[in-house]
Order: sequence, then structure tokens, then C-alpha cells
Amino acid sequence: MKIEILTALCSFAFVASVTPGPNNLMLMASGANFGIRRSIPHLLGVVFGFVIMVLLVGTGLMQVFDAYPLSYDVLQVFSIVYLCYLAWKIATATSISARAKRSPLTTLQAALFQWVNPKAWAMALTAITVYAPSQSLAAVGFVALVTGMVNLPSIFVWIILGERMQRQLQGGSKMRVFNYGMALLLIISLYPVVVGSLG
Repeated sequence: MKIEILTALCSFAFVASVTPGPNNLMLMASGANFGIRRSIPHLLGVVFGFVIMVLLVGTGLMQVFDAYPLSYDVLQVFSIVYLCYLAWKIATATSISARAKRSPLTTLQAALFQWVNPKAWAMALTAITVYAPSQSLAAVGFVALVTGMVNLPSIFVWIILGERMQRQLQGGSKMRVFNYGMALLLIISLYPVVVGSLG
């Protein structure tokens, strides 16, 4: 891969990874509610799950959507419903005692979440279409590796941000407002998907 294409791929991966979306909002909420250390499995699940998604999309999943367009529509509807459920879970995580009994997402849960995350799908499809159009195993593997390496530090910033905010949210009412805000932002992040599915 030429250095110009690699630079463009890294830039794409960074901008797509670091900007707000369901993963980053949930990681920030996790950092605020559980701290950095307990949020690491969630972080690793996002990275590994996305890398696996890119590999599978690049090695044949795109053809399934092309052959059966309805399958992509079903996936979008399921994604919207599941993200609304997650928003409700974030909004209702209000008391300190309730948070102590709860746990952040596990590595497996966060990895599986990528399959219902509209932004992850858009990133994976774009990365393969633009940077591995041949869909050869080597090209797809390289794109998956680069995006994963860029993704890890980019999204870790959101956990740190959430953890820093934790100190400012010690009061129960402040944390409640924060969680409601995170839930609302998660719902708002679905706007492009909803508009796209209606269009």
C-alpha cells in the first residue's frame, strides 16, 4: 500500500473513531460510572469486535447485503431498537448503590455490540469499499489491522474524559443528569440511520 493511501486510511480511521457515536458515548458513560480500569474490557471489545467486523465485511458479508437488501434493512431496525434499549439502561443507572451492583460491558458484549452499531457498520463498509476494493485477504487484513490500531487510542480518550467527569458528578443528582444526557445523545446519534432508512 502506498504511503499516500496509508496516510488517508489512518486519517479516515482516526476521524471516524474519535468523533462521537454510540461506542464513544457508551465508553464515556462507562468511564464516568465505573472508572478507567473497569472500562478496559469494554474498550478492548470495541476494538476486537470492529476488527473482526471489517474482516468479515471484507471477505464476503458485503455480497450478502447486495444479494439480499432486505437483510440490511432488518439489521438497521434491530440496531435502532437495541440502541434505544441501551439508552434506557444508561438513563436508569442513577444511584450509586445500583452502579456498584452493575458491571460495565464485558469484552464479548462490547464486541457483539459492533454488529448493531450503525456507525461501526458505516465505518467498516467505507473502509473496505475505499481502501480494499479488491477485497483480497491481504488488503482486507491490512485495513482491519490499521483501523484497529488507530481505533484503540482514539476511543480510549472517551473513557478518560468520562473518568475525569466522574469527580464532578459525585452528587446523585449530577450523575443522574449526566446519564440522562448520555442516553439522549445516544438516541440523537441514531438520527442519520433513521433518516436514511426512511429516505
